[in-house]
Amino acid sequence: MDAENLPVINNYLDAGEARLSRMHFHDNQRKVDYVLAYHYRKRGAHPSHSSPGHALAIVSNGEMGKEPHAGGPGDIELGPLDALEEERKEQREEFEHNLMEAGLELEKDLESKSQGSIFVRIHAPWQVLAREAEFLKIKVPTKKMYEIKSEGCIAKKFNEILQKLSSPLKPRVPEHGNNKMKNLSYPFSREKMYLYNIQDKDTFFDNATRSRIVHEILKRTVCSRANNTMGINSLIANNVYEAAYPLHDGEYDSPGDDMNDRKLLYQEWARYGVFYKFQPIDLIRKYFGEKIGLYFAWLGLYTSFLIPSSIIGVIVFLYGCATIEEDIPSKEMCDQQNAFTMCPLCDKSCDYWNLSSACGTARASHLFDNPATVFFSIFMALWATMFLENWKRLQMRLGYFWDLTGIEEEEERAQEHSRPEYETKVREKMLKESDKSVVQKLGTDMTEREDEDDEDKLTWKDRFPGYLMNFASILFMIALTFSIVFAVIVYRITTAAALSLNKATRSNVRVTVTATAVIINLVVILILDEIYGAVAKWLTKIEVPKTEQTFEERLILKAFLLKFVNAYSPIFYVAFFKGRFVGRPGSYVYVFDGYRMEECAPGGCLMELCIQLSIIMLGKQLIQNNIFEIGVPKLKKLFRKLKDETEPGETDSAHSKHPEQWDLDYSLEPYTGLTPEYMEMIVQFGFVTLFVASFPLAPVFALLNNVIEVRLDAKKFVTELRRPDAVRTKDIGIWFDILSGIGKFSVISNAFVIAITSDFIPRLVYQYSYSHNGTLHGFVNHTLSFFNVSQLKEGTQPENSQFDQEVQFCRFKDYREPPWAPNPYEFSKQYWSVLSARLAFVIIFQNLVMFLSVLVDWMIPDIPTDISDQIKKEKSLLVDFFLKEEHEKLKLMDELDLRSQGAGHQSRRSRAASSAPSGRSQLGSIASSGSQHTNV
Repeated sequence: MDAENLPVINNYLDAGEARLSRMHFHDNQRKVDYVLAYHYRKRGAHPSHSSPGHALAIVSNGEMGKEPHAGGPGDIELGPLDALEEERKEQREEFEHNLMEAGLELEKDLESKSQGSIFVRIHAPWQVLAREAEFLKIKVPTKKMYEIKSEGCIAKKFNEILQKLSSPLKPRVPEHGNNKMKNLSYPFSREKMYLYNIQDKDTFFDNATRSRIVHEILKRTVCSRANNTMGINSLIANNVYEAAYPLHDGEYDSPGDDMNDRKLLYQEWARYGVFYKFQPIDLIRKYFGEKIGLYFAWLGLYTSFLIPSSIIGVIVFLYGCATIEEDIPSKEMCDQQNAFTMCPLCDKSCDYWNLSSACGTARASHLFDNPATVFFSIFMALWATMFLENWKRLQMRLGYFWDLTGIEEEEERAQEHSRPEYETKVREKMLKESDKSVVQKLGTDMTEREDEDDEDKLTWKDRFPGYLMNFASILFMIALTFSIVFAVIVYRITTAAALSLNKATRSNVRVTVTATAVIINLVVILILDEIYGAVAKWLTKIEVPKTEQTFEERLILKAFLLKFVNAYSPIFYVAFFKGRFVGRPGSYVYVFDGYRMEECAPGGCLMELCIQLSIIMLGKQLIQNNIFEIGVPKLKKLFRKLKDETEPGETDSAHSKHPEQWDLDYSLEPYTGLTPEYMEMIVQFGFVTLFVASFPLAPVFALLNNVIEVRLDAKKFVTELRRPDAVRTKDIGIWFDILSGIGKFSVISNAFVIAITSDFIPRLVYQYSYSHNGTLHGFVNHTLSFFNVSQLKEGTQPENSQFDQEVQFCRFKDYREPPWAPNPYEFSKQYWSVLSARLAFVIIFQNLVMFLSVLVDWMIPDIPTDISDQIKKEKSLLVDFFLKEEHEKLKLMDELDLRSQGAGHQSRRSRAASSAPSGRSQLGSIASSGSQHTNV
């Protein structure tokens, strides 16, 4: 359709006219519910032709107005456009016309400059809101309110005391005031308008709901000129529009006492100064929608659960500090009188050394390798289970108060639309199979076919190349990660050998190599994290998922797999593989010629695992939070601002001094989803649970990070991002399954850390099987084997040994037969005893913790009892409310008949009463003061 046939009215608006609100059309009455932005460029335009001091706006209000090209003082002579720009302009005109056909009202400024940005403001009138709310089954409050069941006397008293104590921690927002009464909610229906308390049609649906309704219309509106694509997402992908977003509720830092939800969120939630306060979850949900509300509720619960685990972790660490002087094995290692001569750590350049020189490492290892860590591992496994169970309960509680309990799969599916890439792929397939006319028919009948046929149009044969590329690429990325870990191992081995040649650096070889290797690992992890995120997105795109939900789930799984392997591979190596394949003196395993596999420190690998875990965890949190989450968005904003300032074209000084809300929001970063936020916390959850046996202070650092993270994310959502579309969902989706999987895997990993990496099992075996007095005296000597130095291979003996005494036997850490035994250097009986004890411990620990986890899961019901009772009560009250309203409706009909027909028309009155169901829509209109109903 041509532009001159569009239902528009040309209005001259005085630039100096007072604007009551920057959230409304220029008539100061119709609210802006959504904004479309695009950039235009034209040739031969003469901006000076427009009247000075006036701005020309095109306003659509559903009436036929004057034609834009009918001539007048505000007409602009458009220069010839290039083919691509002309095509995009026609697509925009058709799409905007189709939006108006759907009942939406549009307003936009004329393209009066040679190039610039245009904002199409969209307003949804009541008729459209009512129609779409019914179609989307949006739950709205009815007139009926009821009292929420209160607890028993003891629980009520305890709750009152708790409320008083926690009152300074509560944010000052209105949602926290009234939690004793609740409105009955029911899906909106134009035939049941009498059920709802509609006092003002402009405010009955809040801003988030209004923008959600408009967004649904935008997603399903077809544009035949743009290759029959459906929805605003396709047009943005084709650069027809640049952005589409709902408006924020004004500025967050505006001077004065005028308050809006955004400003309230900023003052009570999105500032670091209110870090000690609870989150206003209800207000977050109201402003951003249920999906983002559930994320912050989950993050808040996770952070609060870190408090008890942090306290226990600190106690375990302090226990290690308090008992360090009583640790017999570390005393024996530090005893210089009872020195053990150890075998060289490398060939030729390394000399024999005394075990007492590793005294500091042994003492430090006791801080984390003590009996309390076993208790802490069991506690953390149960903690993870309790956290997930409490989240399920909180999720149900929020679902009840947010009216999410009735969301069914059909309702969620009704909101799903095919992705633009999927539509393009289907169109290409149809083009190959038949002629173009079929493709034309495909585009015009897209909406009807989606309703009547929901099956996937792409078969496994169509997707096979994408699946094959996914499989090969993921294997390649995992192999790349392992290769980098191996490269760091080679670096450690070669650097240790090189530093051992120099006398000045020989004493600090282990510390230098460990520290530099961990820093290299951290840098590589941070770089690969960004690369893997982009690769996962690309791999998901070539799979061509049908819906956004399917796309998001597959993206999450790929990104999690790649980032999990990337973050934990170096830690798994130190925990379970380092020092396991070294060999023995005289028969070492070599990586390259002359370079032996690296060994654990004399005190074991647990201390090194602790260092590796702490540096990677802290570095990841600090760098990602401070640089990636704070610095990068600021740099992007600065770059975009500089680009706008240097962009050629006319600038409106009056407009730049008083920018509209859509201009301010356009300058913000676009919202890209919650996947990065969840992913960061999920990886942290892995650090807290998977290797907590080696680093009891992990929950403390996670807690400190999350206190900042909550406010950082809040500030980002309120001040730095465009307002996201409100998405209605009843849970956190696939993230819960990932959390549950990590929780179960952490039981196994901690069991192996305690059994294999730490000395907990060897100490138990020695104390109860080999010790003469039931103590750990002699444990160090028990774990060291003898080696006859005369049996060292030629060329591997220490050159220019400066050891104080002549060495005949050196010691190495392993359970092997001595040189004088019948089978020298074979694994001893003690080795098999310790190995069997380790395996037995893994089995017992795993089954015990799993049993306790299942027991906790069974003892804590998923749905709180009070919420279950309230849901049943609400259903009963809803039925009673319906019956009462139907009775009132029939009574009102009888009164109307009596007034209009008189007492003598008994027959007509009975017919009217019998036709009550069919007249429900009409009566609903009367009861709601003449509300209008508009059909699609």
